[in-house]
Amino acid sequence: MNLILHLLLDAAVIFGLAYIMPQVDVKSFGTALLIAVLLGLLNFFVGWIIRFPLNLVTFFLLTGLIRILVTAILLKLIDRFMDSFTIVGFWPALVIAIAVAVAGTLIDRSAPSKRMVESGYVTAVPVLDRLQ
Repeated sequence: MNLILHLLLDAAVIFGLAYIMPQVDVKSFGTALLIAVLLGLLNFFVGWIIRFPLNLVTFFLLTGLIRILVTAILLKLIDRFMDSFTIVGFWPALVIAIAVAVAGTLIDRSAPSKRMVESGYVTAVPVLDRLQ
């Protein structure tokens, strides 16, 4: 369920930022959803190859920043392969990567998976208990 939420939210962030930023062009929400799927697959299969040497150089102290940087690089890579998605420059890709990271963090904190709760990453506190 969290995977579907992540993909939909990432697509919405990409599509929304494309509407706001003139340097980014996405043809439709379906294209944004395809970009989100490709971004997830590339992060899973290729991202670690790029992240690992960079994390070694920084002694794993800047892992979050490197993840955002690699996501921006992967967005530019997706831009090269898709005609219906364009990003002019690296800074808009970095802004989208930051927004996707923030949105993913919000999803993980608001709807934690069972594995996240068991590992101690987050606690499973019902929403009503948070309001009191």
